[in-house]
Amino acid sequence: MLDREIIQQLAHEYDEAERNRTRVRSPSIRFPEFTINDAYEVQRCWVEQKVSRGNAIRGHKIGFTSRAMQRTANITEPDFGALLADMFYEDGADLPVSRFLQPRLECEIGFAIGRPLKGPNCTIFDVLNATDYVVPAVEIVDGRTYRVDPETNRPRTVLDSIADNAGNAALVTGGRPTRPNDIDLRWAAAICHRNNVVEESGVAAAVLNHPANGVAWLANKLARFGMQIEAGQFVLGGSFTGLVEVRAGDTFYVDYGPLGSVSARFV
Repeated sequence: MLDREIIQQLAHEYDEAERNRTRVRSPSIRFPEFTINDAYEVQRCWVEQKVSRGNAIRGHKIGFTSRAMQRTANITEPDFGALLADMFYEDGADLPVSRFLQPRLECEIGFAIGRPLKGPNCTIFDVLNATDYVVPAVEIVDGRTYRVDPETNRPRTVLDSIADNAGNAALVTGGRPTRPNDIDLRWAAAICHRNNVVEESGVAAAVLNHPANGVAWLANKLARFGMQIEAGQFVLGGSFTGLVEVRAGDTFYVDYGPLGSVSARFV
């Protein structure tokens, strides 16, 4: 485990990078002994800094849930980050591009949790029973870590993404609230239009065979840190489409079929 002072300094660097729209050199390159526990500790310290300024934790996001995304990162399990109050936007919102460095959009299912979910033995059935409703959502991901380190020319790793709050930046929710057992969530689908052109599509079964499996994984993972998914929190279950680049002036419309749609404009 890295020294506490180094953990706090890295968290401060990420905080400054987000606020000033700058980049951080990869902790995994600067500190060869950097572990997954160090990465989550940096993330936790950074989130604490945000909360100390009046922000609030509203839930969690899960990343790298599909095998395709895991292969690109050379990992075998998902990661997670915190959702904070200032990240949430409503359907049809205008999102300022100036808030981000290099925003990209993903299509997901969001879970509104009605009862606490605690690991280590949380199952998909526990998730479905604890979920008040699901809604369509799009996540805006943004990396504050250099993709390629400017000094060593080495690429960032998943550890750097975890420290960077799993690349979390914003989300937009929409559609219609649906009870999780009223639809086969494995076959929930999304067609993502950017400026009236279909850019991506996919089905939710790509998320660990069922998007609720991602939430169960999260509850079990959080248990290792003495945490649980609290009642009233919102969980992004993981993307089942590829990333779509976001540019100033882009309008997105994502059709989720029976679940409704989500739209947003970037200004």
